[in-house]
Amino acid sequence: MDEKSIEALRYPTGKFKRPERISLDQIQIWIDALEAYPAKLQSLVQNLDDSQLDTAYRPGGWTIRQVVHHVADSHHNSYTRFKWALTEEQPVIKPYEEKGWAGLHDSLKAPLSLSLDHLRAVHAKLVYLLHGLDPQQLERIFIHPEGQVASSLAENIGRYVWHGKHHYMHIRNACLRQGWL
Repeated sequence: MDEKSIEALRYPTGKFKRPERISLDQIQIWIDALEAYPAKLQSLVQNLDDSQLDTAYRPGGWTIRQVVHHVADSHHNSYTRFKWALTEEQPVIKPYEEKGWAGLHDSLKAPLSLSLDHLRAVHAKLVYLLHGLDPQQLERIFIHPEGQVASSLAENIGRYVWHGKHHYMHIRNACLRQGWL
């Protein structure tokens, strides 16, 4: 498989692009997407057996099981970043080693129900939190230590909607290629 094909498998929805202007209407669309995401992901994976879950979504990539567990881990970390940005002044967040987490026993072997239930709870809490934010709070920022990149909470809402779609499409496309859907 050539480099261009691998890149298309890695980024089926393209890379995240921050809109120049993020309106309150856009924020609401994103919040609705975050609210719906756990059920959408569960619907996609609920009938897959262990053999299917342990299939890589692309050559050299994580298994479908690892992707689902990664989404729960990542969105959990994102929720914490929202809280830091709302309670601290421009906090520098702590990144986590995604590949390392994906290689741990729970990501390799745990039933999906653990992460699907966790994702449902984290998204419910995040959506509840986001509905209570005013426009000024949405502009609060955190700093990512890699490159000292600042992200507003408004931008981070969009980033995590993209992140969910990105991994949903990894799984969906793998299922389509395998003839499971």
